[in-house]
Amino acid sequence: MINLPKLGLIAAAIMASQSGQASELPTAVTNGIQDLRSPITALTHATIHLDDKTTLEDATLVIQGDQILAINDDNRHPESAQVKDYSGLHIYPGFVLMSSRIGMPEMPKKPGFSWGKKEIIQSVKKGAYNSNDAIKASFNAADVYTIDNKSNKALRAVGFTSALTHQPDGAMRGTSALVLLRDDHEQKAIINERTAQHLSFDKGTSTMDYPVSLMGHVALIRQTWLDAEWYQQQNELIDLDLAAVNENKRLPSIIATGNWQETLLAKKMGSEFDVDFIVQTAGDSYQNATSVAQSDQSLIIPLKQMKAPAFKDDLDVFNIDYKDLKAWELTPYNPAVLEQQGVTFALIPDEKGEKNFLKDLRNAVKHGLSKQQALASITRIPAKMVNNHRLGTLRKGAYANMVVTTGALFDKGSEVAETWVAGEAHTVSGLPPIAHGPYLLTADNESHEVEVNSKGGKISIKPQDKDNKTTYKIASDHDFITLTIQPAKEEGDEKDDAEPIQLMGLINQGEIQALKGNWTLEKQTKVAKDNKTQASKTIPSIPSPFSAYGLSESQHHDVVLIQNATVWTNEDEGILQGTDVLIRKGKIAAVGTSLSVPKNAHVIDGTGMHLTSGIVDEHAHIALLSVNDVAVNSSMVRMGDAVNSHDVNIYRNLAGGVTAAQLLHGSANPIGGQSALVKLKWGVTPEEMLIDDADGFIKFALGENVKRSSSNESIRYPLTRMGVEQVYRDQFSRAKAYEKAWSDYNKLSNSQKKKTTAPRKDLAMDTMLEIINKERFVSCHSYVQSEINMLMKVAEDFDFNINTFTHILEGYKVADKMKAHGVGGSTFSDWWAYKWEVNYA
Repeated sequence: MINLPKLGLIAAAIMASQSGQASELPTAVTNGIQDLRSPITALTHATIHLDDKTTLEDATLVIQGDQILAINDDNRHPESAQVKDYSGLHIYPGFVLMSSRIGMPEMPKKPGFSWGKKEIIQSVKKGAYNSNDAIKASFNAADVYTIDNKSNKALRAVGFTSALTHQPDGAMRGTSALVLLRDDHEQKAIINERTAQHLSFDKGTSTMDYPVSLMGHVALIRQTWLDAEWYQQQNELIDLDLAAVNENKRLPSIIATGNWQETLLAKKMGSEFDVDFIVQTAGDSYQNATSVAQSDQSLIIPLKQMKAPAFKDDLDVFNIDYKDLKAWELTPYNPAVLEQQGVTFALIPDEKGEKNFLKDLRNAVKHGLSKQQALASITRIPAKMVNNHRLGTLRKGAYANMVVTTGALFDKGSEVAETWVAGEAHTVSGLPPIAHGPYLLTADNESHEVEVNSKGGKISIKPQDKDNKTTYKIASDHDFITLTIQPAKEEGDEKDDAEPIQLMGLINQGEIQALKGNWTLEKQTKVAKDNKTQASKTIPSIPSPFSAYGLSESQHHDVVLIQNATVWTNEDEGILQGTDVLIRKGKIAAVGTSLSVPKNAHVIDGTGMHLTSGIVDEHAHIALLSVNDVAVNSSMVRMGDAVNSHDVNIYRNLAGGVTAAQLLHGSANPIGGQSALVKLKWGVTPEEMLIDDADGFIKFALGENVKRSSSNESIRYPLTRMGVEQVYRDQFSRAKAYEKAWSDYNKLSNSQKKKTTAPRKDLAMDTMLEIINKERFVSCHSYVQSEINMLMKVAEDFDFNINTFTHILEGYKVADKMKAHGVGGSTFSDWWAYKWEVNYA
């Protein structure tokens, strides 16, 4: 007699095993019975892509538990294995997602910023954490990771089987966890609980005002790294974030950037502290691909897609920016451009989501990315970035993470049938009863060349020859298949259509066993058709700089001779008529008449033209990615970190004769950032714009801006002109004390130093000392005579001079005192009366 309850238990156990139901943890309390067997599964007769370089045809992959037991191309497998025929299917390594926040808690919304609001100056985070809320180095993704079945399913649907997950919040974001996209237990899903440390040039959800600028974020990261070094030797405090910074040094460092300029900045910043970044880019690297490639950094690239600029009428057409049109045209070519440059990169979905990832990946291939590189960038390369040899390839001992597709991955119409994670199969579109591709159908001794499509788990069939009007209807239910052939009506045949041919059969090990009718269906080798129009893989021209005035190719001449010009020397020689000027490697080599033409010189006929020194703009805010930060003393920020060499205003200033400029911090604070002295060169990198060995300058500011005259809510010191003076005196006094502390420490013997904590290195105090020691010069935003007098007096009390008063609209009232102090003036030609403190101008 059959024991029905027992039979039910056995059936349930089999169903649980086949469906990939959650397995018990070895440490868990067992409430019932356990199946401790580790079954073996063999996937046979598949096309197996071991990696981006090696493919096996008609091969078998053997799985036991969560790993690959064997791979062979003669379809051998253990006798005890459960055999599954994967004829016509392709098996690829599971994709590795290099940037995700799967399983992370919801983040609060990022706060907005307004210059007129009440400031938040101190940290609001409770606990022994860093004094700046943007530093979240102690955050560990593994501590809060929870399995998200819905998100796992969405990622598996496009082939991802593992992911690097972290919380994208803050300038220092803590560490990420490498996880398998499985649905059973967090303890089994986490591969590595501390895989990489993450940074960005974005403070995230921090409500603190500082930093608010790109250069402020760089300064904060620099100072935090220095603080972490100091923290190791001090015993004054506990800072969990600084402790984490030191602990995380051994991990790969991944930094998120907002544009290609920040990608170069990451290299600059990393070089200062011997950090090799993996850079998560914004998808715009093609705009300066050569410089990005020369930075020699590995990249994480979103498959970014842009919509065509919208327009409704002729006015919209007129207003569409050429730069936007070029971005729309070139964005799909970004991976191809970087591949041509030899850059190592991983690909991730666009920020809009993973739903269209495979479509976008194929689009990148259509736009010139090689299929080999495309596969490597989602398998082998990201696995190497996270230092995990069990991911990214199919080989013995690797995780049984696989993507099963109905056709070659990059073929049109190919679908993800299954995604295997750690040996468990997850159905996506489902295994097709019959594989995609061309077949020879033989029925009643007649041959039919047909194409079978198994899209979305449904089968359709059509003639290979478009002129063949025969119709085919096919349906399947598990292994049972029915096929109806309706012959085409013969031309001139007055009779009704011929009787349809009804066929039935069973699918057994990938072959048809006829049940009704004498018929066979044999797979054919697909021959690539060359009559289809292929997408152009020629990358369109990329202007440099990336603007309407960019150059298709730049011209460089080591030797230039300007002949027969009227030369304004600005020297004792005065104005010279009919004079030649010889330039070698950017410097004037000779001035005279009838100079001989050097070999390979680029000659310019200056007849009837005037040649003058280039105009120097002492006070400019062009060519910067950001201008203002908000700390009362922002002397640690460097405008050189925010130079934007693609700003169209460089071109426009050159058109007006300006060839050099001082790029100043804004006037939001009494002590602003360090200036960038630049050559206005069109078509170079940000670093190439900086003038070599230029003196250091810094922006100070007086008046209404720094004391927040426009805000009734401000609580930031100073709020009066008296307070502004005290800011300077306080910061210079602190700098002197800082200098003495270091001097006393440096006088100690080596043995004494080992017993003494070195002073904390402070980038702001280092800069203030440079001013006192006449190594950095002050350019000060100024209007009112009382404050002009005040700052000169403060400088004299600390034994240095102010270099320049800019604006200086009441300078005429104190010109004698300025001369006595030795300060210069840089003023407007005609701009005045635009706020209260300039009414007298």
